[in-house]
Amino acid sequence: MKMRPQKMATKFMISPSTLRNYEAKGLIPPAERSENGYRFYTDLHSAYLACIQTMAPAFGMEVTTEVLHDLQRDEMHNALWVIREKEVVLYEDKEKLERLIEEIRQLADDNTSSFAKERLTIHQVSTLMKIPKSTIRYWEHAGYVIADRDLENSYRRYHKGHLLKMKLIQIMQNSVYSEETVKSKHRIAAAEQSDLQCVMKLAENIRTYLDKRIESQICGISKLYSLIQLIKTPV
Repeated sequence: MKMRPQKMATKFMISPSTLRNYEAKGLIPPAERSENGYRFYTDLHSAYLACIQTMAPAFGMEVTTEVLHDLQRDEMHNALWVIREKEVVLYEDKEKLERLIEEIRQLADDNTSSFAKERLTIHQVSTLMKIPKSTIRYWEHAGYVIADRDLENSYRRYHKGHLLKMKLIQIMQNSVYSEETVKSKHRIAAAEQSDLQCVMKLAENIRTYLDKRIESQICGISKLYSLIQLIKTPV
C-alpha cells in the first residue's frame, strides 16, 4: 500500500518532520517516488516504523538504530545477535535481582541491627562488588548513596545497607531511559540504606519494571521478525 508522508505520519502518530528525520538518519529506507515526483511510503516503511516504536522503549534508541542499520546493510544475523545480547543482559539482571531480594529477606529474618555496623573502605567495596572506585564516587556525587565518614580520618566507610543500594543501582544501569526509570533511581537515592523494608520495596518495584521490560522486548522482537520476513519475501 502506498502512502503519502502525511498519511504515514498520522498512522504512527508522529509528525512528518519526524518521519523525514528517521529517513535522514537511515532508520527507514528512502521514500520512493511516483511518476510525477511525489514522495510516498510503502508497507516496508510501515514495518520499519513499527519496529522503531516497539523496539526503542524495550531496547533503547541506540540499539534500535544499530539493528535497523544492520538490516538495511543486509546484515540480518548481526542484527539478531545484537538483540540476543540485550536479552541475555536483561535475564542476568533479573537473576541478580532475585539473589538480592533473597539476601534482603535473610537479613530481615535474622532481625539483626548489626548489619549496619560493619564498615568497609571504598577499596574493599570496589573489590567486593567488582566495580571501579570512580563509579562508587560518581554514585555518591549523584546522591544514590551517601557514605559514612570515619571519625578519625574522614575516610569513606560503607556498611551492608550501602551495598544493597549499590546492587539496586547496578541492576538499573542497563535500564532504558524513561520517566519510570528516572523515578526509580530517584527513589533509590531517597531511600534510607538502613531501612530494609524500604530497600525491599525498591527491589520489588524493580522486579515489576523488569517484568514489563521483557514483555516490551518480546513485542519489539515480534515486529522485528515481521520486518525481516517482509525484507526476505517482499510483496
